[in-house]
This record gives sequence, C-alpha cells and structure tokens, in this order.
Amino acid sequence: MTLPADPRALLRHLFDVAVARAQPAQVLPAHLPAPPRGRTLVLGAGKAAAAMAAAVEAAWPAGAPLSGLVVTRYGHAAEGGAGSSGPARIEVVEAAHPVPDAAGERASRRMLALASGLSADDLVLCLISGGGSALLSLPAPGLTLADKQAVNRALLASGAAIDEMNCLRKHLSGIKGGRLALACAPARVLTLAISDVPGDDPAVIASGPTVADRGTCADALAVVERHRIVLPPAALDGLRSGAFETPKPGDRRLDGHELRVVAAPRQSLLAAAEAARAAGLAAHVLGDDIEGESRDVARVHAALARSVARHGDPFARPCVLISGGETTVTLPAAPLPGPPGRGGRASEFLLAAALDLAGTPGIWALAADTDGIDGVEDNAGALIAPDTLARAAAAGLAPREFLRRHDAYGFFDALGDLVVTGPTRTNVNDFRALLIL
Repeated sequence: MTLPADPRALLRHLFDVAVARAQPAQVLPAHLPAPPRGRTLVLGAGKAAAAMAAAVEAAWPAGAPLSGLVVTRYGHAAEGGAGSSGPARIEVVEAAHPVPDAAGERASRRMLALASGLSADDLVLCLISGGGSALLSLPAPGLTLADKQAVNRALLASGAAIDEMNCLRKHLSGIKGGRLALACAPARVLTLAISDVPGDDPAVIASGPTVADRGTCADALAVVERHRIVLPPAALDGLRSGAFETPKPGDRRLDGHELRVVAAPRQSLLAAAEAARAAGLAAHVLGDDIEGESRDVARVHAALARSVARHGDPFARPCVLISGGETTVTLPAAPLPGPPGRGGRASEFLLAAALDLAGTPGIWALAADTDGIDGVEDNAGALIAPDTLARAAAAGLAPREFLRRHDAYGFFDALGDLVVTGPTRTNVNDFRALLIL
C-alpha cells in the first residue's frame, strides 16, 4: 500500500469533504415542497441560514410568491466573508454569536411580526441550523437582552452540554422551544434543519423554535443548580412558577407541522471515511455523538491511537479514526493570572491529545469545527503531528502551561498549525480525524 505523501494535506482533504457533504446547496433542494395555494414565508436562524436561504431561492419556482427573513452570524451572510448581501427575495441579516446582541433581538421580533396574519393556505419554511439559539435572542416577558447575555456567558463557561444549555435557553425565550411555530398558526410549517447536536434531536437544534419541547421549567432549574448558573430574579420567578413553560408534545396547535433533518454529522463523517478509503486507507467512524470535556475526550482518542500504532489493536494500521459530536471546555470560576487564553474546544482537544500522545511516531490528527469557527476565534481548528511537541520545545513553548490557561489558539498559532477556512456557511459540529501510519 502506498502511504500518503503528505499526512497534513490528507487530513485537511477529509475535513473539506465532510464540510462539503453538509452544504445547503447540495442537501436542501430535494426536501422542498411544491408551492402552496397561498404565499410562502421563509424564516430562519443559524450559521447556515444564509446559505440555506440561497438554496431555497435558487430552487423555488420563479413565479411562485416567496419572501422572508433569516438571521445568521456576523460574517456568515455572504459567500467568503462579511456583508449582508443575500438572496433577492429572502432578506438576510447578521447578529452576534455565541453571546446574543440587539440585532438578534430585532430579527426575532421581526420574524414574529412577519408570521402574524398568515392563513391556512400559506406555507412557512423554517430554515434552522446550529447557532440559531443565540441568534434568536428574544427574551421571555420580564427579561432583558442583558439578562440573556449574562446567562449565555455563564452557560458557555460552565461546561454544560448542548442539550442542557438549550433547555435553559428555550425556557427563557420568547421565540424558541416551539414558540415560533405557534406564532405561524394557522399556516402549515415545514422546518428544514441542519443538525449540529449529538443525536440530531430536533428539539435541541437551535433550541427547537418550531418543535414541541419535552423539557420542563423544572429541568431548566436543574441545569441552573447543577452548573451553578446565576439567574436574574425575574428568570428564577418565571421558571419556579411555570410561567415560562414551553408547548409540549401533543399540543394541537402544532398539528400538521413537519421537520426534516437535511444534513447531520454522521453523513459528513461517513463521507470523510469514504474519501479516506478512496485514498487507500482503512477508515473507522468512532461515533458522531461524542461528548465530554475536550481534554478528557482527547485522552481516550490518544490512547486508542497509541494502541493502533504500537500493537495494531483494535485496528490495523495504516488507518484513519474519525469522530464527531460536541465536546466542552469548562473555564475556571476565577480568571487565571496573565492574559486570557484563546481557543475553542477543537484546538483544546488537539493540545491535550498532543500531550497524551507524547510524540508517538506515525500519528497525525486534525480537529476542527465544521462551521469554520472554533469558539470565537478565526480558525476552524488545528493540526498535530509526531513532531508537534519537539517543535514546541525548540520554540520555547510550554504546552502544559498553554493547556492550563486554555490557550490552545496561542500554542498552535505560534507553531503555524492552525486550520483557517473562514465561515463555511454550514454547521454539523465537531470533526476529528486521527491518521495512524
């Protein structure tokens, strides 16, 4: 077997294949219905919202009524960079993520206004993708945008899993947790979703703005207690009294609504695995729903890769191990001394993996977020190689100190090993690939 001449290029190719598999232009048109007797209103939110709107625009019959509004993250509206240009009939606006801002609140209020006055002959196409929870930032009655921002910051630092975060977010929202669908009545609602959550639960994707919610106010309070989240008094009162309860499964107001997941993490991982096999390598998908602290998940992946490299067990080398899901990074309650660390969960995974691999020969790895943004930085992720720690030592870098300070971005930036793609305009969560030669 001919081994890859450039392991880094191969890993980057696998990542690009995974992202391409989830592009809205490829996956969305097949799910579009025929135009209704009335008009079609498009509403949407998420990192892929602009690209999803463009796919609808391109495939929708030219003479059929079409209008709407979608909100996406800053820099994700236009192909290749910032700007607010978008489809001609569907307006695209930008707002902040992961901490919401006033632009997201304005967009949410506008969507509810657009949804009012629809008839049973009308169709609402809801285009939902990861990131939509922060972008649809309409506070529940009695709460302010500042309240929502404080809660989001606390959740992001808490280490809470995505389903826990979204359980609390939807109960403090005036539009998520099925409330957007209620606003569209009596029109038919078809939600087309790109999943970025482990298990592809539609109620978790962007906090399920059009999906009945199985969670309760009591569940949201349990998240608050478990992760020691400080809530404003009005939020606590709304949860404790049940005033912030969401519509539940069986709610007749949601009858006839439909949701289709048009792209999901597993599809992208399988596409990358096929690309690896086409390159002559065995490929093993470990799972698309792996969760946990980034450095802990890294430890398990590194141990598996070492076993393959040293013993040929449980897989023979050369091979590629591929996984997805959504890890977390728990930040300390008190800021650490010195400048704040930079980096997201993918980069932290790789830094921890490099330390655990300790230069084991024959192992390369890439980890990146498929939306092109690892945390809030400008990189999608990074790469490691057998010589990563040796090059760091030669450059005078102390990797354990970088890990302690959660500064994986600074570490990989100094080595020139960041993976920078810019916004990909889709989002099917984490992508990890370990190449063992």
